[in-house]
Amino acid sequence: MEPSDEAQNSQGLDLEEITRRILFLDKWREIFSYHRILASRNSENKEGSFLHNHEGDHTSAGETEDGTGRPQPKGQGHLPSSSLCSVPKPSIISSKSGGFPVSLAMATKLRQTLFGNTTQVFSSDWTKACFQFHEPFSDLAFALQVGKGGVRSIQMAVQGYIIKYLLFTRKGKDCNFLSLCRMSKHDQDRTLAAALAGILWAAGAAQKATLCLITEDTYVAPTPGYSGDGFSERLQLFELSDKEATEKFIYDHLQCFKGEGSRGIILFLYSLIFSRTFERLQKELDVSTTHLLQPNAGGFLCRQAVLNLILTGRASPHVFNGCQKGKSQEILHGVLTRSDVGYLQWGKDTSEGDRLSQVGSMLKTPKLPVWLCNINGNYSVLFSTNRQLLSDWRVERLFDLYFYSGWPAQSKPAHLTVDTHSHHWERVQHEDEHSPGRRFSPLEMVIRTKWRDATINWNGSGPFF
Repeated sequence: MEPSDEAQNSQGLDLEEITRRILFLDKWREIFSYHRILASRNSENKEGSFLHNHEGDHTSAGETEDGTGRPQPKGQGHLPSSSLCSVPKPSIISSKSGGFPVSLAMATKLRQTLFGNTTQVFSSDWTKACFQFHEPFSDLAFALQVGKGGVRSIQMAVQGYIIKYLLFTRKGKDCNFLSLCRMSKHDQDRTLAAALAGILWAAGAAQKATLCLITEDTYVAPTPGYSGDGFSERLQLFELSDKEATEKFIYDHLQCFKGEGSRGIILFLYSLIFSRTFERLQKELDVSTTHLLQPNAGGFLCRQAVLNLILTGRASPHVFNGCQKGKSQEILHGVLTRSDVGYLQWGKDTSEGDRLSQVGSMLKTPKLPVWLCNINGNYSVLFSTNRQLLSDWRVERLFDLYFYSGWPAQSKPAHLTVDTHSHHWERVQHEDEHSPGRRFSPLEMVIRTKWRDATINWNGSGPFF
């Protein structure tokens, strides 16, 4: 039996035409929220892969055409056309993507800057960690899922900049607490790209940012003086000289930072170091901190210089203002300017008389009311939705704060009401009611490092920590 004309025409379609038609169908199904119907397509042949051919396409959804001359439907904002495809971009990019490869000298210097030697490699908690939000349209839609150890401190520091962006920076949206819970997946992606770009751009002294991504090829071979880890030897570096371009580049490659198995936290830390440059880091560190990570219980914790680099754009090893002399009269480097996101710290074993461990006003009073908190070595975020909190003393009489701990048991941010002018007998009664057997909870203690005589109303939620 002779095949029909329709069958012959179908067989005659080349791979590029088939790919284009599948792509067109994918876009429309995404727009009408049926993208889950599509099972993952394993084959986008290298000759006709949409992801490779259109990776640099930045036209908004309302302006693109599908290849047939028909304009795409509007209503998706300025989402790049490539993001309408239901197939996620890979976390490993092509070696022909346009960056420049890492060299042995760069890989060696990177390892020394992180570990103080060239033989140690990241532990499994680091290699598994990436940036992932909680479910969209939930009480924690704005919040990252955080891990343990050193990765947690980085994730929580970035969380502070996510909140800063959502409440005080982004345009065209209602910037209030309820808006944090109404985030779609698209909102989450745009927010993460903006937060990471802002941090890296500041680390690059507002001149350039450098992004590190993993490629298919290996550029550095292990040597007797350098132990390979299987991915640092496959880095390509991309330099961007514009903040908006940095954000766009990160958005287009967001899977490299948020995808499972992407090593997203490590890539962000690498990008942070290369953006700051080894030369600047060498000048900013001091005798107390010669490298950025310290071993702990089989893993690695971030030294304060890493957190200050994220918060302030400079790798200051200490939290006090300016420079001070250490016990041996050495010069120690602290924080020089106020940052957008601040830092509060309290530990049960911290001595109040240790001046070098006390957080200075530069970090306690940031430009915006968002703080990374270090409470007994556990990192969390405290924030207010009122921009005027730190610029109008009258607002500090009675105000609300929200707290995100990152622990799995927390299903929504805790809502606290802080009173900085309550009477003494009211404060004593409040302490007895809510903290039997001890004066304050650790969270209350860290709040009091900023507002010394404050009383805290937990509004029905039990004290954390």
